[in-house]
Amino acid sequence: MSQIDAIRDAVLARAPGDELAALPLPEAVRGALVKAEETEMFAGLSSEEKDPRKSIHVEEFPLPELAPDEAYVAVMASAINFNTVWTSIFEPLPTFQFLTRLGRESVWGERHDQPYHVMGSDAAGVVLRVGSAVRNWKPGDEVTIHCLHVDDQDPSAHDDSMLAANQRIWGFETNFGGLADITVVKANQLMPRPMHLTWEEAACNALCNSTSYRMIVSPNGAQMTQGQAVLVWGATGGIGAYAVQYVLNGGGVPVGVVSSEKRAELLREMGCEHVIDRRAEGYRFWKDDTEQDPKEWLRLGKKIRELIGRDVDIVFEHPGRSTMGASVFVAKRGGLVITCAATSGYKIEYDNRYLWMNLKTIKGCHFANYREAWEANRLICEGRVHPTLSKVYPLDQTGEAAYQVHHNLVEGKVGVLALAPQEGLGVVDTELRERHLDQITLFRRHTD
Repeated sequence: MSQIDAIRDAVLARAPGDELAALPLPEAVRGALVKAEETEMFAGLSSEEKDPRKSIHVEEFPLPELAPDEAYVAVMASAINFNTVWTSIFEPLPTFQFLTRLGRESVWGERHDQPYHVMGSDAAGVVLRVGSAVRNWKPGDEVTIHCLHVDDQDPSAHDDSMLAANQRIWGFETNFGGLADITVVKANQLMPRPMHLTWEEAACNALCNSTSYRMIVSPNGAQMTQGQAVLVWGATGGIGAYAVQYVLNGGGVPVGVVSSEKRAELLREMGCEHVIDRRAEGYRFWKDDTEQDPKEWLRLGKKIRELIGRDVDIVFEHPGRSTMGASVFVAKRGGLVITCAATSGYKIEYDNRYLWMNLKTIKGCHFANYREAWEANRLICEGRVHPTLSKVYPLDQTGEAAYQVHHNLVEGKVGVLALAPQEGLGVVDTELRERHLDQITLFRRHTD
């Protein structure tokens, strides 16, 4: 039996921590990675033509030495995020530049500067080892991992660590991410895993759920109050589906935008009463590549008022170029457009008259600090927010999983099994699971 098989068997048997700590670690483990030598492989191709299945390799890489404030985690499952797609298509720039900068910072940072980049910004698994400075975690702890990588010795990392000068996203701006059999994380990335979920369900939440929490709930975001109306673009997508849940939980009124009747049905089953099928409505916010159509903004605003009788207080914005002009227009006077991404393009255009003359605000938001991620995870653990997992792939098909996300072929989140040999494992709290089973499995049922 190989060392990694022994670790897998011990985790599946829920072996005590001292037994896990006594197991030898392999010198190298599997991971989904891209290679520095291939960063020009898609030169001249459009974003849509770039294929993650060609750039992502599942190979063994050397397990790096553990720093004093870090932990090794046996990854049972991980998930795909848009940053995995961006890494795999080397867009908007190759992530090796991030690794090189990190490598200059310290002796421990040097480990990350490699000719390969092991990706992945979500994971659930079991702690195998902890560094000498780790206090709150030990081998055997079952955890989920959030992706904020920050050095707490820097004063800028305090107050709101998302404002830290050295803030990074693990698995995107650092190496040794969650799409591997064993990952290396800082201890302050660890959170308790939801015991009523399977490994793959537990692994899919942290990045998108925490981001949506900060954007909708946190004082660092919109801090939505009861009765406020929120327009959510991509409302059944990886991040939008969590946003809809937070709006509903907080007594708000979500107006969800989707791109098909199937997605509209899914959104209604989530409890979102007000749904806009942008494809059925035929919205074309851009006349061509250079000019937007304000008449379409007007038509969208009219549709929103037909649904809820007023303009929205908040716009949950992440598509970027394709929708920002409309988002600024439809937000109410004094309203807020909160944005965390630009999946359709980074060069944003909007009519500034509608912003300044109507006292609107555009606010940038990026992932979440540890407290926000912890609170968002607690809501998952308590069954108040549910996973949005739709499909699951084995680690050796990470390229296909990323391709599905890249081309918007799936709802919610796409999971990836690492050490878990099959789906459906890891549930401990069967009573809580049974109570919320319909919502936990909602996205899977709509996909199947």
